[in-house]
Amino acid sequence: MKAFENALVYTEDGLVKTTVLFDSRILAIGAHNENAEPAALPQGAIVVPGFIDEHIHGAGGADAMDGTHAALATIAKTVAQEGTTAFCATTMTQSPANIKRALEAAREYREHPACGARLLGVHLEGPFISAKHKGAQPLEYVAKPDPAVFEDYLAASGNTIRIVSLAPEEEGAAELMDFLHARGILISVGHSGAKFADVENAVLHGATHVTHTYNAQSPLHHREAGVVGAALLLDELSAELICDGIHVSVPAMKLLAKCKPEGKLILITDAIRAKGLGDGVSELGGQTVYVKNGEARLADGTLAGSVLRMNEAVRNLVQRVGVPFERAVDAATKDPARDLGILGEAGTISVGKRADFTVLDADFRVLLTVVGGETVYTAQ
Repeated sequence: MKAFENALVYTEDGLVKTTVLFDSRILAIGAHNENAEPAALPQGAIVVPGFIDEHIHGAGGADAMDGTHAALATIAKTVAQEGTTAFCATTMTQSPANIKRALEAAREYREHPACGARLLGVHLEGPFISAKHKGAQPLEYVAKPDPAVFEDYLAASGNTIRIVSLAPEEEGAAELMDFLHARGILISVGHSGAKFADVENAVLHGATHVTHTYNAQSPLHHREAGVVGAALLLDELSAELICDGIHVSVPAMKLLAKCKPEGKLILITDAIRAKGLGDGVSELGGQTVYVKNGEARLADGTLAGSVLRMNEAVRNLVQRVGVPFERAVDAATKDPARDLGILGEAGTISVGKRADFTVLDADFRVLLTVVGGETVYTAQ
C-alpha cells in the first residue's frame, strides 16, 4: 500500500489537502495508515487524475501505423512523461492492409502491454472521410463508409476500436453509423464537409462527438453553420480541441469553451511521431512532415497533427483560454473517460477507481506519473 500524505489533491470534492491510500486501485481518501509507503512530493505539488488522450497517432519517433508492439510501447512510455496514463492509438487513412496491421498490433499489445500509459483501444480516424476535407490524410486511400469493411477492421482489432471519425454526409455513412451505434462505438464527425443538417441527422444515428473541432471540417458561415456551427450549438456533441494555439486561435478556443456545456470539451493532442524529438523532418502516413517552432506541416503547409504534450494543453486551456483549473483538468481526464465509457474505473480520484495519477507543479510541469499504482515516470 502507498500513500500521498497531506497532499493537495483534485478529488470529486474539488482541490483539497488530504491523504490518498492506494495499491493498484484507490483504497481510501482522507484516511491515514502507518503501514503505507509514503510517496514524497515537493512543496506545491498537485495530484490530479491521470490524463486520457483519446486522439494521438504517435510520439517519441513511433506511430500507431507502424503496426508493431515496439512502436506502441514507445508511445506509451513517451506520453507518460506528459502525465498521460491512458490513450487511444489513432490510425489514419491508409491502405486496408496497413490499417489492419496497425489494428492487429493494438490487439496484441493490449494482451502484452509494456510499462507506460495504458492502451485503451483504437481511434479509427479514416478512411471513411471526405476527400475535400482530408487534411493531412492521403487522398488515394479515402474510402466510402462501409459496414462490411469496418467489420473486417473490427475483427482485426479484437473488438478494441473505441472511436470512429467519419464524414456523415458521405454515401453509406448512415448505415455505418447505425452499425457503430448498435455496438457502443463512439461516432465522431471528422474530416467532413457536412452541412449543419447533416450533423443533426448524424446525431439521430448516434453521433456524439466532433473530431479536432475547427480543423478539417466545414466552417461556420452565417448562411450555413456547417460542422463547426453544429459543434458549437448542439449540446449532444462533445468537441475535441487541439489546444496548442496553432491549430485553433485563442479567440476561437474561447468561443468553443463558452459554448460547450460542462463535460463536453475534450482535450486531445493529435500528436505524431515527431512529438518529443524537437524540430526536424518526420513522417506521417508516408508523407514527409516538417517540424519547426512546434508546428508540424506537410510540404504544402497543411498542418499534420501536432507535437503538443497533454500537460501543455491543460496549461494553455487555463492560462490562454481562461478556463478554470478544475474544468481544464476534467477536459483531459473525467470528460474523455465519460465519452469512452470508462468513468466507472478512471477519470477522477475516487475510492475504488484505478490508481492513475498525474502530479503537477504550479506551472503544469509533470513531476510524477502513476499507472495502476506503479510509478511509470519521475521527473529528473
